[in-house]
Amino acid sequence: MYMDEYKRWLAADLEDPALSEELKAVEGNEEEIKDRFAVALKFGTAGLRGVLGAGTNRMNIYVVRQATQGLANWVKTQGGNQLVAVSYDSRINSDVFAKETACVLAANGIKVRLYDALMPVPALSFATRYYEANAGVMVTASHNPAKYNGYKAYGPDGCQMTDDAAAVVYAEIQNTDILNGAKTMAFDEALAKGLIAYVGDDCKEALYDAIKACSVRPGICKTAGLKLVYSPLNGSGLVPVMRVLQDIGIDDITIVPEQKDPDGNFPTCPYPNPEIFEALKLGLELAKEIGADLMLATDPDADRVGIAMRCPDGSYELVSGNEVGVLLLDYICEGRLEKGTMPKNPVAVKSLVSTPLADAVAANYGVEMRNVLTGFKWIGDQIANLEADGEVERFILGFEESYGYLAGPYVRDKDAVIGSMLICEMAAYYRSIGSSVKERLEAIYAKYGRYLNKVDSFEFPGLSGMDKMAGIMTSLRQTPPAELGGYKVVKVTDYTKTEETGLPSADVLVFGLEGGATVIVRPSGTEPKIKTYFTTLGKDLAEAEAQKTVLSDALKPLLA
Repeated sequence: MYMDEYKRWLAADLEDPALSEELKAVEGNEEEIKDRFAVALKFGTAGLRGVLGAGTNRMNIYVVRQATQGLANWVKTQGGNQLVAVSYDSRINSDVFAKETACVLAANGIKVRLYDALMPVPALSFATRYYEANAGVMVTASHNPAKYNGYKAYGPDGCQMTDDAAAVVYAEIQNTDILNGAKTMAFDEALAKGLIAYVGDDCKEALYDAIKACSVRPGICKTAGLKLVYSPLNGSGLVPVMRVLQDIGIDDITIVPEQKDPDGNFPTCPYPNPEIFEALKLGLELAKEIGADLMLATDPDADRVGIAMRCPDGSYELVSGNEVGVLLLDYICEGRLEKGTMPKNPVAVKSLVSTPLADAVAANYGVEMRNVLTGFKWIGDQIANLEADGEVERFILGFEESYGYLAGPYVRDKDAVIGSMLICEMAAYYRSIGSSVKERLEAIYAKYGRYLNKVDSFEFPGLSGMDKMAGIMTSLRQTPPAELGGYKVVKVTDYTKTEETGLPSADVLVFGLEGGATVIVRPSGTEPKIKTYFTTLGKDLAEAEAQKTVLSDALKPLLA
């Protein structure tokens, strides 16, 4: 069957000559053909993501058109403004795919608001809400390697699409012929007819105003003398991050030159991911050279931000997503209490795989901490619940250990622009009182205990990878380990059992161990990986790390 589909593509008069060339190049190579055509990229709540190239299992204009026709069919049943917001990042073909998306929507009579230049995830989420759109589309593969691209779909609330809506769109996609089933029209024609219009300056300025309104100590950055190195990692963060940082008064910013301009090849690092050292290496070298207080990097679609902080001895230390989340929670709570801007009954939200240290910090400040499933849409869902109750001002921070932060209700996805602003404001404040981010972090550990949070990933590539991952999760459910590394398993929480957790079903297992450590196992929603999250607590870092090593070694055979 996949061979028939390959032959159909090969015989078709494809608009993109590069796709035709690729198909000719793999002729006679059954494995390569099978890899491209045996399955189709599946549309889910995170949209689509895959390697660029020809075939149903690749990202190309035909897969994008088919997905957009499915989305259009759903939008047409929704009433409302019949409008979709569209943005894109710096990846290869992101601009092309964004225009293709707009053209299919326009051909279906749906209006489009398209950014006139690359803009990040938070800008897309904001525009979706600003224009009261039925949906939003962000063309990105986040922090995947350069050979990937993707298509993230958003609902009218600015959150990633719900399971129910995604299921309807997926059914419509399956009923749409990939090569000729999608309606489309010329971009210039759609522009002339007013079906496609660019996002206006009013929307862009409203986003910047909403971000700056979340400042905890307005004006602190103008006088603190913060010295910053910033890298947009060749992505979409440069314009919005620089605009906001300069607006709040940070003018000593050195941009990593090799990573400044948008470039989908990401020539300086294999993974443009601010979680990993390789992506921050050039920025760290520059920070050391000029003696910066802080080094900051945003990923290609600027929804994640990673930092390295200067230590008192002049060295630099990478700060984990959990640590930044805790630091921001502590800074926001202390600052808002000091300024009298803390709302009544404040709420913070984090993913259940993020550090329990944040729960301890929240409790210390009288903040309710809500733990939700992994995926920022669940944090957005909590904001929506507060909004529905007329209490949206209670929300003060949402974060995930994977470097995603949000400190206002103006969007419903993680936002590296506000993350960057608050991190810099926090660093500027500590600098102004003769302290530093490093010293504050150590003070937090001294007060609450030395929590250690580490994530290991196990890859399962190829067509059989997903089946293998499913088998491992089933085995862990049916015969959970009685102990791990000599630590007795005292509690197993299975998040597919909604009656026990009170949360929607999710493929997540949490093993609570004697002594307080936890091990969480979950398959990634976007990559062929099983992720394991370890939380250990020791009297010092060495003790916490030693326990993590023991637990990690004990778990490995169970994931083979």
